[in-house]
Amino acid sequence: MDNEANKKTAGDFANAFAASFAESLTQAVGRPLQLKVLETPDLGSRPGPPVHFRLTAGGGVRGECYIELYEPQAAELGSRILGKPAAGYAEEHAEALKKAIEAAMPGVSAALSSEYGELTFEVDRVGELAFGGMLLVPLAVTAGEKSSIPVLLYFDGKLLTALSSQTMMKDASETAKSPADPANLKLVMDVELNVLLRFGQRELPLREVLDLTSGSIVELDRLVDEPVELLLDGKVIARGEAVIVDGNYGLRVTEIPQPMASHFS
Repeated sequence: MDNEANKKTAGDFANAFAASFAESLTQAVGRPLQLKVLETPDLGSRPGPPVHFRLTAGGGVRGECYIELYEPQAAELGSRILGKPAAGYAEEHAEALKKAIEAAMPGVSAALSSEYGELTFEVDRVGELAFGGMLLVPLAVTAGEKSSIPVLLYFDGKLLTALSSQTMMKDASETAKSPADPANLKLVMDVELNVLLRFGQRELPLREVLDLTSGSIVELDRLVDEPVELLLDGKVIARGEAVIVDGNYGLRVTEIPQPMASHFS
C-alpha cells in the first residue's frame, strides 16, 4: 500500500481522534483543553515510563491503534479528571483516562462514518509494547499554556491497510459515477447531432448483396414486437416503439439504458 496514502488516512483518523478526545477531556476536566496533531514527534526525551491504551476497530474497518502517554503526564491528566491534587502516578489515573478515551470514540466513529461506514471501538489497557514498523502520528494536549502533554498514536499495518483500501475504493467508485460537468455541457447544448433509428440489422455475404434488386426482402434480426433502438455515434442511447408522426417515422421512447449525461463524460 502506498506510504503517502497510509500517512493521509492515518492523519485523517488522528484529526478525528484529536477533536473528539479534546472534547471528552474538556467535559471531564471542566476547562478547555485542545489536542492537536503535530508535524513531527519529539522523541528525544521520554519523560517517564509509558502508559498504553489499545483501540481495537471493528465494523467498516478492522485493526488496532495504540495510544501512548507517559506516567507523569497521565497522572496530571488523570488528576484533573478526578478533581484531585496532582500526585504520583496511580492506576486510578489510567482508569480515568480510559473512560475519557471511551467517551471520545463515538465522536470518532461519527466523524469517520461517511468515509468508512459504521465503526466500533474497544478500549483497553495494555502493557509496555514494542512499536517497530508501526506508523506514528504525534499529538499534544494543551490548555492554553506553553507546556503540552505528548500523546502518540501508533497504527498497525492491518488498520492502515483497511483505512487506505476503503478510501481508494470510494475514490474509484466516485470517479466512475461522476457525471459530466453541467457547466461544460452548457457550452455544447446547441450543437446538432445525428441520431440513427435502427429497426434491426443483418449480415449478408457479398454475393447476396450483389443479388439485391427492387422488391427483394431482407430479413432483419429483430422481431416485430421488439423495441427499436436509437443510436448516437454507434451507441444505443434509447429504445422504444416506432410510430408515425405527420407522415414521418418517429420513436416513442420506452427505455433509456443509461443516464444521458454519462454518454458525454
